[in-house]
Amino acid sequence: MSAVLTLNAGSSSIKFAVYTSAQTPELLQAGQVENLGPVARLTLKGAAAREVDIGPADHATAVRAILRELTPVLDGHAVTGVGHRIVHGGKTFGAPVELTDDVLDQLDAFVPLAPLHQPHNLAAVRAAQAAFPQALQIGCFDTSFHKGHPFVNDTFGLPRRFYDQGVRRYGFHGLSYDYITSCLRRDWPDMAAGRVVIAHLGNGASMCAVLNGRSMGSTMGFSALDGLPMGTRCGQLDPGVLLYLMGQGMGVEEITRILYKESGLKGLSELSHDMRTLLASDDPKAREAIDYYVFRIRRELGGMAAVLGGLDGVVFCGGIGENATEIRAKVIDGMGFLGLSVDAEANASGATQIGAGPTQVLVIRTDEEQVIARSVVRALTT
Repeated sequence: MSAVLTLNAGSSSIKFAVYTSAQTPELLQAGQVENLGPVARLTLKGAAAREVDIGPADHATAVRAILRELTPVLDGHAVTGVGHRIVHGGKTFGAPVELTDDVLDQLDAFVPLAPLHQPHNLAAVRAAQAAFPQALQIGCFDTSFHKGHPFVNDTFGLPRRFYDQGVRRYGFHGLSYDYITSCLRRDWPDMAAGRVVIAHLGNGASMCAVLNGRSMGSTMGFSALDGLPMGTRCGQLDPGVLLYLMGQGMGVEEITRILYKESGLKGLSELSHDMRTLLASDDPKAREAIDYYVFRIRRELGGMAAVLGGLDGVVFCGGIGENATEIRAKVIDGMGFLGLSVDAEANASGATQIGAGPTQVLVIRTDEEQVIARSVVRALTT
């Protein structure tokens, strides 16, 4: 039998999974490598769960370690396709594409637009090409789901020539939104046909206004910095702040480091980027960071409802959205004017349906790897 491998590479981690190449891919094994650098660790999930310290590792080394650990799983399965999460497809790529050398050269040009992700996405591609030279390599883009935004949700108030050059709102987390909308179509078709706000809340965070399965607006824009505050990224920022910092003598590299790696929950709390750590802390700065995070989500929720002209449902997903009971409750509290309220018992128990008002509130565990695997299987069979 043939198999499909998916690689979802971030700046310091790689999520991976192996599926059968059936029309509906069946998961064989999943896991992740965390803390890429001097003390990387590989974790396998499911029945074969275990942790392996792999020591110093960059993305190429990590991919080789993943393949070693997957050897028993792949026994008898030829890897015929490898799917990759690519954060930025620019205005060029609107659907999954074979990752030829020419395509990779084009994607390299988008590195400045997603410096925390794009270089590492492409590093994993090149490592997989070396490991599986005969396999079909397919790139799946986080920006694809948002292709076709209405112009008003796609542009900035800049001279039109910049829009034509590609300075526009792309939106991200599209693979997650794709998966969630597929779940809604399957299990909540009435809700799927209506007005839904999906909140992907994790170390990276964004929200998407979805009308009948189509993205109408996103809190993220030209880069993965905009919108909500994140683990280490600032979120929405007055551009005048950047002009001020430049006037203080800061250069591009210093400002980039601050905005991408020293801001968000980490910068506000001066403690951690990890929401679990902040929720467990008695430090007032940790509480203030959480309060700001919740405030921005609530503000964007109201804005997304306005984009849609009303609201039929809200879906939480992502590491924080799926697991942080307190955050979900704080976001929905006082949102009765949108028909939203939370059933405290259902919320605390980890239920899928946690709403108590006329507007649905769901918690759905997202699965970007499943979306990637489906795309690879389609490419292999066409």
